[in-house]
Amino acid sequence: MNEWYERSFGDDYMVVYRHRNWERAIEEVRLMMRWLELPQGSSLLDVGCGMGRHAVALAEMGYQVSGVDLSEPLLEEARIHDVNGHVRWEHGDMRKLPFPDSRFDATLNLFTSFGYFDELDNRRVLHELRRVLRPDGCFVIDFLNASEIYRKLVPLSEHVDEQTGWTIREQRRIESGAVCKTITIVTKSGKERHYDECVKLYGLDWFEEALSEAGMRITRIAGGYDGASFNGSESKRLIISGRAE
Repeated sequence: MNEWYERSFGDDYMVVYRHRNWERAIEEVRLMMRWLELPQGSSLLDVGCGMGRHAVALAEMGYQVSGVDLSEPLLEEARIHDVNGHVRWEHGDMRKLPFPDSRFDATLNLFTSFGYFDELDNRRVLHELRRVLRPDGCFVIDFLNASEIYRKLVPLSEHVDEQTGWTIREQRRIESGAVCKTITIVTKSGKERHYDECVKLYGLDWFEEALSEAGMRITRIAGGYDGASFNGSESKRLIISGRAE
């Protein structure tokens, strides 16, 4: 049986997460680039690019952008939105990136596109990010704040998608050090489809150790896209940036 991340990131995903709109992605990227201070023209790799919201925005800001994702349906959607053809889209697994060593000035892993695998494979992802970075290249990992999830987990939410009329129910739980979600889609005809998602709840201590082991040093930790200081009990995000050793 396929793993959850091989089943969940398909056509239904684009409906479930329709609220993650393109305008917001552009603003998130603009805010982040202000404090990352990456010069225009830098070669960037968006790892887990999904529908390409951030990659397209970065390309329009003057960066040389490649995007890689395991989901063909999401990559197809990304290509549609990349109307100017400025992004190089690649199908691939973040545990074995389809790029040569030292290829990029920066790697970006955005909107909790990390923690999908077991411990060994999650660490392998960090080693792959380091491998494709040039020496002293920059990395960004935009992750959830595990402490906030533990404190404020919403067990159940439900809404109706206006365009399809589908009812979308999301049930959340914490188990084995991960936040897991079961998504139930009920179509207008009453048919149901179910998907699972599961993300490891790694905290800052874990990233500090794992990134160091992978050959990367942290230079800044932020709690939001505006670069605000990270507060373990209050911040919505854990955004880590640094350099390859």
